[in-house]
Amino acid sequence: MDIKKAQQFIDSLWDSSIIPELEKYIAIPCKSPSFDKNWEENKYLDKAVEQLIIWVKSQNINNLKIETVNLPKRTPLIFIEISKSHDSNSDDTILLYGHMDKQPEFTGWDDNKSPWKPVIQDNKLYGRGGADDGYAIFSAISAIKAIQAQNKPHPRCVIIIEGCEESGSFDLPYYIDHLKNKIGTPSLVICLDSGAGNYDQLWLTSSLRGLINLKLSVSSIKEGVHSGLGSGIIPSSFRIARSLLSRIEDEKTGEINLEFLNTKVDKYFLDAAKACADSLKEKVYSELPWQTNKNNKSLAMPITDNYYELLLNRTWRPTLSIIGQDGIPEVNSAGNVLRPNTTLLLSFRVPPKVDTKIASEKLKNLLESAPPYNADVEVEILSTGDGWHAPHLSDFLKNLVNESSSNTFGKPSVIWGEGGSIPFMGMLGEKFPKAEFVITGVLGPKSNAHGPNEFLHIPYAKKLTCSVANIIYKYGLK
Repeated sequence: MDIKKAQQFIDSLWDSSIIPELEKYIAIPCKSPSFDKNWEENKYLDKAVEQLIIWVKSQNINNLKIETVNLPKRTPLIFIEISKSHDSNSDDTILLYGHMDKQPEFTGWDDNKSPWKPVIQDNKLYGRGGADDGYAIFSAISAIKAIQAQNKPHPRCVIIIEGCEESGSFDLPYYIDHLKNKIGTPSLVICLDSGAGNYDQLWLTSSLRGLINLKLSVSSIKEGVHSGLGSGIIPSSFRIARSLLSRIEDEKTGEINLEFLNTKVDKYFLDAAKACADSLKEKVYSELPWQTNKNNKSLAMPITDNYYELLLNRTWRPTLSIIGQDGIPEVNSAGNVLRPNTTLLLSFRVPPKVDTKIASEKLKNLLESAPPYNADVEVEILSTGDGWHAPHLSDFLKNLVNESSSNTFGKPSVIWGEGGSIPFMGMLGEKFPKAEFVITGVLGPKSNAHGPNEFLHIPYAKKLTCSVANIIYKYGLK
């Protein structure tokens, strides 16, 4: 396949068709069911499905079948099957994955931007869901179309676009079981929902952390009390909560030394982290939105200036974040009152190989046992999801990915671990233990998925698509 012609074809298709469609998609507030309890009535997910299916059908891909799959009381799923080309001798099936549901709006968007108003600026398409993960179906289809445009053979491809990834993919296992005969047994899984360390080369995700969400509630009195009357006698519910968290995390360093939340890291992944740190150097942290002074000079500092240690912290070590709270009024409405309760939403990122169901129960017991001052302490386990690490790449696939990155970007690919979760990966790893995995995506520096000013880096998305096209084509020739 002529890579230069493939890139030109993909660039043209993106400019003429895909970017306008992504702008329409961004305008649809198709939030994941965890963030839109009335998603069935609001029908935004259905609207997104309709738009995406109309576009796919308009591309006239050879031997394509597409359908919406709707299991009762579950989010919709788009299933696409593209039979192998008539001149292909491959018996492989390649499964490509993405999702169409979105994170909620969040605050802090620039004045000229908003989650549901697409804006193109400096070759970046701003808006919720364009990069995470609306682009995926367009990338998958345009990659295959680029192969067919040159009349080159390709293996059988299956594309799955789910509707509840941002809620933990709780519907997806039911669909995978429902569609198992149609899916078949993939030899290669290409996931288009991950990150990139820069926009200069193809990035492959080697591991994903798991997730535990707990609600910690602390109360020592039945109702609020004048702070002048009660302080010094009544222990603050916030101070009790803070002391409980010290059982888990060293507040000076952020380290979590609990054995059941840590795991031994294989040399393969340590070596990959070292190579990645040597490649990125200060960009491991410098691209993050640090607080600055009036001269735009960074004020805040990372936990350490050791790039390798920072990467391990983000990928193979547990961390705790406080992502929500109840019982604490806003500053403008706060009175001089000793509050009756403090509730914190705790988000733990845990490394692969940790059983999050067992770990969450141990965290619950640790926090609830022997409460300070005999306070009322209750922990509710909200959600868990195990991390995952990819099998080592075969020499063939490693060379193919490097070739695809070098031909498209001019640089070889990089393997690194991600700090987030993609529940689909662990499930597919269990169901298809012999499959190889290429996990990649467009969530590069400052793309800010889940936060304000999320953007899709358009030139990178185009090149990544061409890399994927080459991987699909060459994988079918092996």
